Amino acid sequence: MKKYTLKLNTEYAGIFGAYWMFYAVVSSFCSAYLLDRGYTNSEIGIILAVASVVSVFMQPALANLSDRSKKLDAIGVAELSTMAMLVLELGLFIFNRKSLALWVIYMLVMAWELALQPLFNSLARKLSESGSKINFGICRSGGSLAYAIFTAIMGTIVEKFGTGVLPGAGVITLAALFGCLLLCKRTLDRAIADHHGAITEDGLIPAEEVTEEIDLKMFVRRNKLFIVLSVFILILFFQNTILNNFMFQIVDGVGGTSEDMGRIFGVMAFLEIPALFFFDNIHKKFSCAFLLKVASFAFVCKLVTMYLANSVAMIYAAHFFHIFSFSLFLPAIVQFINEIMDRGEAVRGQAVYTTAITVAAIFANILGGILLDASGPKLMLLVSSVLTIIGAAGIFLLVGKIGKKS
Repeated sequence: MKKYTLKLNTEYAGIFGAYWMFYAVVSSFCSAYLLDRGYTNSEIGIILAVASVVSVFMQPALANLSDRSKKLDAIGVAELSTMAMLVLELGLFIFNRKSLALWVIYMLVMAWELALQPLFNSLARKLSESGSKINFGICRSGGSLAYAIFTAIMGTIVEKFGTGVLPGAGVITLAALFGCLLLCKRTLDRAIADHHGAITEDGLIPAEEVTEEIDLKMFVRRNKLFIVLSVFILILFFQNTILNNFMFQIVDGVGGTSEDMGRIFGVMAFLEIPALFFFDNIHKKFSCAFLLKVASFAFVCKLVTMYLANSVAMIYAAHFFHIFSFSLFLPAIVQFINEIMDRGEAVRGQAVYTTAITVAAIFANILGGILLDASGPKLMLLVSSVLTIIGAAGIFLLVGKIGKKS
């Protein structure tokens, strides 16, 4: 089905692009938007933490709906979710001052947006049912490119016109996301119809070879070291949430503006593209265990530099470590789990990793807001740096000891 491959990959990249532009509006500019409406850093942290908790329950609900519904597949669930978020986003035009209604609406939008991440990641497998070869890394890098350009532009717009433009930007990006989903669904239906349901070609796995997912008790017994490793990943990723959700306060602390914040996020996303785009080539030369160690060390370098930064220029410099940190860690950990676990285990292994990241976000949002109100961004970055060093040390010690079970 080569005639559909380019089209599906392009439309899948478009879905990621629109999604990550909406993520920029809701998450990256969250602090700037809510501070401008009278919320304290601690209150913002609570909103973000509650959104993370709610997303934990929404993720399996959306997955079950797409798996079990006879009328809705993954794209259909994503379309309904996008429409629901669009309605909530429109509510921000009505409730634009500090209130319980704004608190609830913003929390729900963030929770829904976070819950869609694994759904969009898993969409690659759904698209592969057409017999087309889907390159997840290249498509996901399309999201990073769109995010990089969009955040740089939005930073300038917000600085010039204020945070009141953000709800409108959210509506526009959600409309773009819905359009991309419609196009992708139409192409997928045509590709599957032409393929006559023969989905065992092009490297896809025949149904009889799929292994059932094991229960949690069995998983823990068979993967004790991985569970411990996940705890250190949780500790390591504390800083990731801090930098994503409180960058405005960090930049403001060294004399920067929302325009600087947007450009920094743009640089950060742009630097993700090479590692995502060429990960298959990188992995042919280096093991995932080695790449995870490199990424962990880069996280440490990035956070320590951020802590020492006394100017916007130093914050820019710190983010050049991003090319070796998150952008390398993300594909490496997904591939690492697939390599060390049987197919049935890998499903739960990916879920454990996702849960660790979510729990890290909950603690980081709450503690980050408290530390900001108590002492400012320097203390928050110091705590983040110490935790990053601890997390990286644990990963260095454990990742090489976890191997494929016989």
